[in-house]
Amino acid sequence: MNYTELKVHATKAGVEAVYQLFLKYGIDQVAIDDPSDLVEIMNKEHEYSWDYVDDNLKDNGDREPTISAFFEDNEENQKLISELKVEIMMLKAAEQYNDFGRGIKFGRLYAETVPVKDGWQDAWKENFKPTQVTEKIVVKPTWEEYEPKTGQLVIQIDPGMAFGTGTHETTSLCMKMLEKYLKPEMKVMDVGCGSGILAISAALQGCKDILGIEIEPDAVRVAVENVELNEVDDVVTIKEGDLTKGLNYKADIVVANLMHNLIMELAPSARKHLVRGGIFISSGILIEKKDQVAKAIKEAKFEILEIPEDGEWCAIVARSRNKILGLF
Repeated sequence: MNYTELKVHATKAGVEAVYQLFLKYGIDQVAIDDPSDLVEIMNKEHEYSWDYVDDNLKDNGDREPTISAFFEDNEENQKLISELKVEIMMLKAAEQYNDFGRGIKFGRLYAETVPVKDGWQDAWKENFKPTQVTEKIVVKPTWEEYEPKTGQLVIQIDPGMAFGTGTHETTSLCMKMLEKYLKPEMKVMDVGCGSGILAISAALQGCKDILGIEIEPDAVRVAVENVELNEVDDVVTIKEGDLTKGLNYKADIVVANLMHNLIMELAPSARKHLVRGGIFISSGILIEKKDQVAKAIKEAKFEILEIPEDGEWCAIVARSRNKILGLF
C-alpha cells in the first residue's frame, strides 16, 4: 500500500494551528518535526555517552518545523488533501485575526504532498533513543538496550501512534513537575494519557492508585500495553473517555498534557476531581498562551504555584484553593 504525505512548513504556532485544523477533519495521527528539539539534544551532546553522532544532524537546526499527516493513496483521500490545502491557505490569509494572540505568526504554511511507501509508520524509531528526562527517570524504547545507573527508574515505551515518548518539552515538563510534587501513596489522574508515560512514571515513584484517561481507542490500547510492559498494571488503570466526563474519582494530583484550549476547558472539572489542596499540572501550552490559560485556571479557583518553561512551551502548576481557609 502506498501513501501520500501532506507536509506543512510553519512556525511552532503554525504547527499548532494546522494540528487543530487536522483535528476538525478527524485527523489525529500526525508527525511533527521540530528542529529546535534536535538543537537542544545537540547542545547536551557531552552529557550522553553516544558512540557516534551524524554530522548531518548537527547542521539541521535552522529548518522550519513541519507537521505531516499520511493518507492512503486513493481518489477519496486526494480530494480530502486538496480541501485541506485550501483550508491551510485560508489559515494564512486569516493569520492576523487568529485566536493565538496578536503578533503570533504562522510562518509560510507551505503545504506539499510527498509520495511515500508503506513503512513510514516506523521510520521515527531510528531517532528514539534512551533519554534521561528527569533526575530519576530514563525513558527507553522497547527495542533499545539500557543499563540503568544507581537510583534511576527506567520506563520502557512503545508509543505506537500515541503521543508521549518523554522527549518533547511538554511531556518532559509534566514528568519533572510530577517528580517534584509526587509523594508515595498519592492518587493520580492522567487526563489525555497518550502512551501512558506519565501514569507509569507516577507508579514507578510509589503511587498506588493511578487512573489514565484517553479519548482515542488506539492510544488506549498502546497505553494498556505499556502499563503491562512496565509491570505496573496492578496500580494503573487506563480507561477510554472524553476528559473527565462521567468519572467519579478523587485524586491528589491531576496531570494533563493537552492543547491549551482543552486545558482551559478541563480546569473546572479538574478541581472537582481533586482533594482539598490538590495539585493540577498542565502542559501542552505555548508560552504565548500562558497568560490566557493561567487566567482560566485561576478562574476555576486554583492558585498558580509556578510556570516552568522549556523552549517555546510551558507547564502550569496550580493548587486547588481550600474552602476551610476561606479563600473563595
